[in-house]
Order: sequence, then C-alpha cells, then structure tokens
Amino acid sequence: MRRRTLVKWIIVIVVVIAGFGAYEARSKTATNQQSITAVGSTALQPLVEAASEEYSAEHAGIFINVQGGGSGTGLSQIESGAVQMGNSDLFAQEKEGINPKGLVDHKIAVVGVTPIVNDDVHIKNLSTRQLIAIFTGKITNWHQLGGPHIPITLINRSQGSGTRVTFEKYGLKGHESAVAQEQDSSGTVRQIVSSTPGAISYVSFGYVNKSVQPVSIDGVRPTETNVMHNRWKIWSYEHIYTRGAPTGLTKKFLQYLKNNHIQTTLFNKLGYISVKDMQYQRTWQGKVSKGSGE
Repeated sequence: MRRRTLVKWIIVIVVVIAGFGAYEARSKTATNQQSITAVGSTALQPLVEAASEEYSAEHAGIFINVQGGGSGTGLSQIESGAVQMGNSDLFAQEKEGINPKGLVDHKIAVVGVTPIVNDDVHIKNLSTRQLIAIFTGKITNWHQLGGPHIPITLINRSQGSGTRVTFEKYGLKGHESAVAQEQDSSGTVRQIVSSTPGAISYVSFGYVNKSVQPVSIDGVRPTETNVMHNRWKIWSYEHIYTRGAPTGLTKKFLQYLKNNHIQTTLFNKLGYISVKDMQYQRTWQGKVSKGSGE
C-alpha cells in the first residue's frame, strides 16, 4: 500500500513538473513573439510585403502585418499612433490635414508612375497636352487621337491615393482629373483597365504587366533609367513614416529594407529604384536638384 502511494505521488510530481515546463516554454514563446503593422501606399505595399515575408522567415516569432488603403490612410494612421509604420507616396507635408511634426521620414525607394491603357487602344505615345485633355474630359474618344472608334473610360485612384497626387501633379501638370470611377488599389486598377475596352488609368511601374499597355509621354518611355535621370517626370519617393525615432522591431525592419541584399534583389524584381541610384532629388515642394538625396 505504502509503495503504491509513493508511486502515485511520484507520478503526480512528474506531471506537475512537465506541465510547468510546458507552460514556461509557451510563456517564453509568447514573450519572444513580436508584431508590428504597416499601413498605407499600395505602390509600396508589394515591396514591404515581400520584405516582411523574408524577414519573418529569418526571424522566428516575428510577424509584420502589411495593409494597403492608400497614402492618406498610412499618414493618418501613423499620426494617430494606431500603427508602427505609415507607408506613403507623399511627403507628410503634402497631405492636407496631416501634421508632420513628430513624424520621421524614412525614404525607402523611388517609383515611377505611368499611364496604362487597354490593349485594344493601340496607342503607345501621347503628348503631355493630349494626356491632360484625356484626363480633364476634353478628349472622349480614341479616334480623336488616331486610335480606334472607342469611347475613353477613365479609371482613377481614390482621393487618398499618393499615386493619384503624383500623377496629377507631375503628369497632368497640376490639373485635376475629371470625375470618374475611383479604385482603392493599383492591382484593381490594372485589372479593370485590362478588361475594359478604351480604358486608361495610371499605376506604379511595379504593377505593369503584359495585360496592359504602358504609354510613353512626349516620346519618353516610362523606364527606371529615365526616372533616375529625371527624364520621366512622373515619379515619387516611397516613404515609411514613424512617430518619432523608430525603436525595437520597427527599427530593425527599416534597417533590413535598406540593406544591400534587399536593394539588389527585391527592388529589381518588383520594379523599385534605390534612392541612392537616383541622379536627381526632389523636395516636398517639387524642387528638383542634382544628387541622390541620400
């Protein structure tokens, strides 16, 4: 009897110790898990998503949540402190309603923005004057430009989009686009243009594929080299904003985005330009000068 009792107590002790060990392991894992959230620009989203996947694969227990929503959303979310990183195609100073005080700008990359048309349009080059006339509603059919007799369908990004601001500011020379259907993401814009006869819109270079036709402007092709030399004027910095100086995982991830491995692999693969490769820099007021800005 005494032996059986002793055996039972030994079993109880072993179970308790094992349970405590498992609890301690779970607690340690939970402590090691870290997560941060980045929200905003859909032009920057593919790069941040791809980099976050690589970073998480290399660092156990790390999760980086990446969401779109547009530059306006990214800036408002970081201003309010709701997220750790606010992604934007715009300088914070450019966005009405945003107080840039206390926000720290991290220029991650540069992207070019190009008009795109449906393949049925068969037009590969437009003058700046023609582009403005199309987007302000003065030209409404492609036959007016030597194309097929198809009505022009405008597709815009939403008002909070940095891509839209960049396109109107540098592509349309400050003219505001006519009222048209609006979409929240570049991927949706591309899909609609590819499937809608006569459609025209604009996306960052990384979203251009064989389903749509990019359009040259004044004989200048939308290429990364032309962006680097400011021959292609429709480009923007891709910013990640933080509230104050970044710390912890946010700081580590921002450093990761700027390392040579990411800038020579993901940048090239996804159509981004390193800031250090730019031959010109631009201020938030739009002033251009020689130099990379790094």
